[in-house]
Amino acid sequence: MSSIRDLSSGASSLALDRIDLRILAELQRDGRLSNQELADRVALSPSPCLRRVRRLEESGVIRQYAALLDPARVGLGLMAYVNVKLEKRATTRGRFAADDFRDSVERWPEVVECCATTGDADYLMRVYVRDLAHFSRFVMDTLLRHPGVMDVRSSFALQRIKDTTALPLDHL
Repeated sequence: MSSIRDLSSGASSLALDRIDLRILAELQRDGRLSNQELADRVALSPSPCLRRVRRLEESGVIRQYAALLDPARVGLGLMAYVNVKLEKRATTRGRFAADDFRDSVERWPEVVECCATTGDADYLMRVYVRDLAHFSRFVMDTLLRHPGVMDVRSSFALQRIKDTTALPLDHL
């Protein structure tokens, strides 16, 4: 499940109080908490806690729940960051290269994150593959064959220093 999201907007459509932020912090630590466990941790009774969680879900503050997998343990031992520069002109079908590229990225399972960026590259992708041979096939047979791709630069992750999905709610 993915979608294009504008990351530049800092506006929030929902006012969050200290209790909401505590609920969110606890769910970021453990999304499998029962409502009773969550209510105990944030010092609420179960009914108001559940109402708050539902409001956070319905407003989109909580986008989804997921299991976080260890890439190496499922056979994806290589992570790369790939900068992609696109051709700026319209393609023969009258669409711009960026439109075709975004549609294609959605179909590439190796790409787990892709952001439009400022600077020299147009996009930054985070890619997981089994090994260097798999990465080479992805770049040569998929990425470089895309008609809009003009240049690709890759960096491989050697060591994971910090790896979290938790947002810094303490600073809000």
